[in-house]
Amino acid sequence: MRTPKWAVYLYSFIILAGMLIALPNLFTKEQLANMPGWFPKNQVTLGLDLRGGSYLVLEVDAAGLKKDRLRSLLDDSRSKLRSERIQPQSIRLAGDAVLVNIADTAQRERAVTALKTLINPISTSGFGTPINDIDVTTPGEQIRLALTDAGFTYRLDSALTQSLEIIRQRVDQVGVSEPSIQRVGSDRIVVQLPGLQDPTQLRQLLGSTAKMAFHMVADADPNSPPPPGVTIMEDSKDPNIKYPIEDQVALSGERLTDARAGFDQRSNEPIVSFRFDSQGARQFAEITTKNVNRPFAIVLDDKVLSAPTIREPITGGSGQISGSFTVEDTVVLSALLRAGALPAPLTVIEERTVGPDLGGDAIKMGVYTGILGFILVAAFIVMLYGVWGMIANFALLLNIVLTFAALTLIGATLTLPGIAGIILSIGIAVDANILINERIREETKKGMGAMAALDKGFNFAYSTIVDANVTSVIATLLLFMFGSGPVRGFAITMMLGTGISMFTAVSVVRIIMAWSVRRRKLKVLEIEPWIRVAPENTNYQFMKARYFGILVSVVLSIASLFLFFKPGLNYGLDFTGGIQVEITTSTPADLAQLRSSLGGLGLGEVALQNAGSDQSVLIRVQRQDGGEEAQTVAVNKVRDAVVAIDKDVKIERTEVVGPKVSGELARSGFIALVLAAGAMLIYLWWRFEWYFAIGAIATLVLDTTKLVGFFVITQLDFNLTAIAAVLTLVGYSVNDKVVVYDRMRENMRMYKSKPLREIIDMSINQVFARCIYTSLCTFLAVLPMAIWGGSAVENFAIPMLFGVFIATTSSIFIAAPILMLLGTWWERTHKRGLGDTDTTVTAK
Repeated sequence: MRTPKWAVYLYSFIILAGMLIALPNLFTKEQLANMPGWFPKNQVTLGLDLRGGSYLVLEVDAAGLKKDRLRSLLDDSRSKLRSERIQPQSIRLAGDAVLVNIADTAQRERAVTALKTLINPISTSGFGTPINDIDVTTPGEQIRLALTDAGFTYRLDSALTQSLEIIRQRVDQVGVSEPSIQRVGSDRIVVQLPGLQDPTQLRQLLGSTAKMAFHMVADADPNSPPPPGVTIMEDSKDPNIKYPIEDQVALSGERLTDARAGFDQRSNEPIVSFRFDSQGARQFAEITTKNVNRPFAIVLDDKVLSAPTIREPITGGSGQISGSFTVEDTVVLSALLRAGALPAPLTVIEERTVGPDLGGDAIKMGVYTGILGFILVAAFIVMLYGVWGMIANFALLLNIVLTFAALTLIGATLTLPGIAGIILSIGIAVDANILINERIREETKKGMGAMAALDKGFNFAYSTIVDANVTSVIATLLLFMFGSGPVRGFAITMMLGTGISMFTAVSVVRIIMAWSVRRRKLKVLEIEPWIRVAPENTNYQFMKARYFGILVSVVLSIASLFLFFKPGLNYGLDFTGGIQVEITTSTPADLAQLRSSLGGLGLGEVALQNAGSDQSVLIRVQRQDGGEEAQTVAVNKVRDAVVAIDKDVKIERTEVVGPKVSGELARSGFIALVLAAGAMLIYLWWRFEWYFAIGAIATLVLDTTKLVGFFVITQLDFNLTAIAAVLTLVGYSVNDKVVVYDRMRENMRMYKSKPLREIIDMSINQVFARCIYTSLCTFLAVLPMAIWGGSAVENFAIPMLFGVFIATTSSIFIAAPILMLLGTWWERTHKRGLGDTDTTVTAK
């Protein structure tokens, strides 16, 4: 069958366009700038784990926002009743509502009418009736003002939108290049800042609400219980210094019009100068005139920045803040004040920082291990199929090029796990070519001519390839939906690689092979190996060992479950929360000194280990009590302690995961695994029959439990990357079983009178070589990454090697026997056949 010319032209255009789009990734930005105008300039965006930088997730404090809103509602209610000359017996906060007590019925009715004017209607989407932001009810002699869910949701959404813009202004004013600031969900903001190595000041910049106000310092002892109307506040630089601050705001920071970092002309110390608007200037002049020789506190987020004594009236509308600041402190503070106050507090619930050296090493590792993996797979394919294997290798190389082109087009971010996904897809993508070549060899041995064998080989292999790839996509799609950060990069590259392989391995290879057959005028299409790796034309009776295979698998799975409970998985930071810091010391690290110094910080359990060399140390600190803010304090203490020991130390990587995020990641990982199994069960049920689906899922459970046991025995970190390994194994395992099942289904339709046992043995023997070849290709692709990939990907690559072996053996020795047992039971119980409705099989 000849391919239409329009299809050839279309495929050629896609390939050439893909190569042109991917080409800029081979050049530096400086080289691209010198290219002609028609030359594409877009490149794949590198993730922070490859180029270095900081990644922070901030969450709006919904509880704090609600508390502020209720206080505001309380103040508004008091003001409204006062203006209407209504005197309540009491007005107070009670839970999530404001309660107003008025005994007199007439007064209460007037109060209800007045308080209802505080209601603001919230517009809804569509043409629905607007919803009020406040509910006003009258239980008994009380008036109850409560926030509605719609009203609070609207306020939360508005606060997040406003916070997003203010954060963008703050980051821009500090001067971080190429920041990425995005809203995620209903209450979170993700900030990615390439090149920023120490996010301490940025964390302060982003997490601070910047609510500045001016208060008078009360004449009271800060070490004694404060009198009414006075609050004891800490100094922002030294928590041991305390001030008695009057609660009444003398002047709000909202009156500020400008704030700049500078230096005091007399002392040359760093300061922040500020200026008020006209109304603020008048108020400031009045305050300073009335309070000469009294201390005047400048308060930011409930901490005292400075408490200078007013020496003389300040009537010019400007002033300055000083207080042992560094230059960096004044830059951050002035940016905070210029950008304005956040409408609600933001908490840093996750932080990941990677140094540029570590990112550069990761890129080299990915390139080297990827090239080596490709060479190993390409050499193996040539060894199997000779010259025809070169066509498969061309398609494989094309698959990688088009994957990079697709990543460039959609603006995806390439992460370290994403590189791992591309490397893994090399091994998996070649599976389609192995299926095609093996089917062509089968048809040739039946006596078919070259073109007939080619057409039939592609047609038979196509449905198997589709089914196998769909199961892989299901797993990676769920990983994308429930994963986060770099792991989603892995899912994207895997999905792209899988989808593109359908084009390169099927359409492109078919055209090239057909063209080659016609050009060489081949009568017979012989695809012979240069070196035989697996035996051919086997006639093994696999089902004789079915009980032994199932028994061994079940015993290993049960043992893995026991290991899961004791000693258990070595849960990584993603699931436990806490702090992880990777450092490189200037001299061989003294672990004893580091342990002693860090152990004295009062942070609980601190674990240290060398990470690849005697100068590289991985520091782990347990999750801190006190929520996400306690994590931030702890990571600063660790950094300071490390620098105090070795001033030339390099902080290569920092990860801070709060308890809320760790709980969500654990829950998402579990949900993804369950949904993957369920989705595959439904797909296989639809494509095959229920007994095929149940057999595959039962085997999948056994495979997954063994992989969990492997994690326990090796004590590799079980984190998000490990979840990626488990989900990839899920997809790969079902992929492998689909190939075996597809051949069984085909044979059941061809040999309707054969016993089921003979059909299963015959089917496994027919795909036996293919199973070995595909597994070896995947193994060879991942092997360099497992050996030289380093700690960042070892908990993905090493388990995948084990998983490939488990998935392949289970397809033969576990999935097939389970299918036979289910088929035998179904035949005996319902007297019905397998495959087509008129198929009859019997078991022996």
